[in-house]
Amino acid sequence: MACKWPLMKLSDVADVAGGGTPSTKVSEYYGGDISWLTPKDLSGYKKRYISKGERSITQLGLDNSSAKILPKNSVLLTSRAPIGYVAIARNTVTTNQGFKSLILKEDNDPEFFYYLLKSSKDYLESLASGSTFKEISGLVVKNAEFRIPSYKIQKRISRILGVIDERIENNQNVNQTLEQMAQAIFKSWFVDFEPTKAKIAVLDAGGTEEDALLAAMTAISGKNNAELEQFKNVSPEQYDKLKSTAELFPSEMQDSELGEIPYGWKIESIGEAVTAVGGGTPSTKNPEYWDDGVINWTTPKDLSSLQDKILTDTSRKITEQGLAKISSRLLSVDTVLMSSRAPVGYLALAKIPVAINQGYIAMKCDKVLTPEYVLQWCSASMEEIKGRAGGTTFAEISRTSFREIPVIVPSQGIITNYSDTVKIIYELITKNILQTKTLAEIRDTLLPRLLSGEIDVSAITD
Repeated sequence: MACKWPLMKLSDVADVAGGGTPSTKVSEYYGGDISWLTPKDLSGYKKRYISKGERSITQLGLDNSSAKILPKNSVLLTSRAPIGYVAIARNTVTTNQGFKSLILKEDNDPEFFYYLLKSSKDYLESLASGSTFKEISGLVVKNAEFRIPSYKIQKRISRILGVIDERIENNQNVNQTLEQMAQAIFKSWFVDFEPTKAKIAVLDAGGTEEDALLAAMTAISGKNNAELEQFKNVSPEQYDKLKSTAELFPSEMQDSELGEIPYGWKIESIGEAVTAVGGGTPSTKNPEYWDDGVINWTTPKDLSSLQDKILTDTSRKITEQGLAKISSRLLSVDTVLMSSRAPVGYLALAKIPVAINQGYIAMKCDKVLTPEYVLQWCSASMEEIKGRAGGTTFAEISRTSFREIPVIVPSQGIITNYSDTVKIIYELITKNILQTKTLAEIRDTLLPRLLSGEIDVSAITD
């Protein structure tokens, strides 16, 4: 089948456009309403379409640079540092000079060319030149040759792959929403103290304890009194659970070293509330520590590409002999991992037994705090954690410095209640991650077979 597709240059199907960078010394060139992307914006980006980057430029910046307006559905291809990131413009965008983008001619499908270029990274890199860093020029991209089917076949191929990617993207969107829910609950309960403050406000206004309880229920659920009454009639068990949760929150505040906190809650150092440990790297010169290893061993690099704060796999494995060289040994499921250097602050909840290298602080939640609470506390406290890092070559926080950071310890009932709720959220996130992994494997198996014509899609109806 592949031999029947004509061999074509990309210039036969698209105009190739570069980009540019307005002078960073002129503030008036930046902060406008024109989307401007750099290869960094595509680093770790998993979706097919992109609408904007980290920065934007003004019309003045566009006019005073070699950046060009690229129309919607342009296929964006990074041409250096690194070569081969690909995305489709959801709307008009501009890019810096690190792109050679395709503005497709009529009867060419952007999603097909997205998949074609994504699968051709090695080929594109083989065309690169340069001593400092490899780069492909606009002329090289124009002359790059591919076997390209008819528009009808392009659409059929992209539709098959697109259905899988749509499911993957949906999982990613759902997980993002779930993570936001976990963060919002933590902030409401343990940072802003909204249920407690709702009770206090009602009591200060002369309300009853029952009124204060209803106010706390509103703060927790977001439902007003009328909605709570309806909720009681429709879902009495869930209403009682909500009421029980609200009853756990105090109705007064107390002073602490961190300012006012709900009455009866405590302040401890994080080192008192969890067991913080480090890791190590078995000698890479000893193959007995690595060859045919099956034990998960992680470095912060594994966390750098995570879209969700869940670790389900590691890029490297070690043997039992290798594990014996790491003092913290094999850490259990639900250990909280935080990178302690290069950079400080990657976070994940381990959903696999895992050993760690020396770039982590791992928190074993074997004392008063739960994994879900600790993960969200780390996220909410990251500014302070990074502020305690030292180092001249690169920032690093030691376990000693980390252990000294104060943490609010609520009553055990509230901690348990929070974790029971959020544990369900992270179970759903983990399920979606594993499903996404399976879908990606199916897509990546189909991709070369579809693009080579090995799988004949001509019989598929439109």
